[in-house]
Amino acid sequence: MAIPPEVTALHQEKAQIGSTDYGTTASGEAALVFTLTNTNGMTAEITNYGGTIISLTAPDSEGKFENIVLGYETLVDYEVGTSYLGALIGRFGNRIAGGSFDLDGETYTLPVNDGPNHLHGGDRGFDKVVWEAEPFITDDGPGLCLKYTSADGEEGYPGTLTVKVCYTLTNDNELRIDYKAVTDKATPVNLTSHGYFNLSGNPGQDILGHHLSIAADSFTPVDSNLIPTGELCPVDDSPFDFRFIRPVGEGVNADNEQITFAGGYDHNWVFDQHADGQMGHMATLSDPESGRVLEVHSTEPGMQFYTGNFLGAAVGDKGVIHENKHGLCLETQHFPDSPNQSSFPSTILRPGEVYSTQTVYSFFTA
Repeated sequence: MAIPPEVTALHQEKAQIGSTDYGTTASGEAALVFTLTNTNGMTAEITNYGGTIISLTAPDSEGKFENIVLGYETLVDYEVGTSYLGALIGRFGNRIAGGSFDLDGETYTLPVNDGPNHLHGGDRGFDKVVWEAEPFITDDGPGLCLKYTSADGEEGYPGTLTVKVCYTLTNDNELRIDYKAVTDKATPVNLTSHGYFNLSGNPGQDILGHHLSIAADSFTPVDSNLIPTGELCPVDDSPFDFRFIRPVGEGVNADNEQITFAGGYDHNWVFDQHADGQMGHMATLSDPESGRVLEVHSTEPGMQFYTGNFLGAAVGDKGVIHENKHGLCLETQHFPDSPNQSSFPSTILRPGEVYSTQTVYSFFTA
């Protein structure tokens, strides 16, 4: 996709957007990287391949900017990678049991790519496609809108789904993500961002010393295939109680069946206060050593906290090895397996409706 010259170096005061070639995909499509820079010098590098955040810099308590997300080094790495580093996930973020669901009297079969489950949109989810890109700058800061039309039947899903996701790197040091979608046939939709955070700025270091609080009283327990049982389980007196900030490593190896099933944390927390779609606080993550702090706000009713249990020594940017638990994800979402769980908030989008959610990641120092 050619980018008009007038948008390749937009700028407003110090805020700016640049774009560079990122290479050609195996299918012959050109990919680009867009670099957003806000007025404080914070940057976000986003490629239109998979809507992927490949770098996000933030200052530590001494003003030193470092990349705080895990990423691969090349486009090819993202094409063959299986860890969804920084990716935009769809049509359905998280797992669908057995790769099937019933909707309006029909059974739909999806690819199974996670044991017996369908995960993150299937074999070729939204993380493996090239999106149409439109950079922009507003008074809030620089941004990038990505558009993709998912054909009826793609990865087994019904309906033609038209998706628009806009990233804004605000001058208040926020990464704001706005998701919108419409469909011509009823279909499940659950979009999210799969960024792996490591606030230390050292991707070769684990995140067990990070401190985390999650503003939720319950979570959705899972079976041995990591599919929700349908229950909402109180976090009281369990490794899942993050209502008060504590180290991530404190419970990640706990003698607890849920922790054993996932090899750490890979669970959905429930935010009843977001049931009406209002923006609310979800989590606060901090790294005591660097002083960096991240706050998560969203309109979503759930958030998957994942401690990178299956990174499996992936080779990242500049040859750094991403071992298990070298990054963690705070994925705002609807609940896993919602198409098969009638008691969960619905993820079914119907013609005439607009799917619309927003998530804001805010960065500052302690």
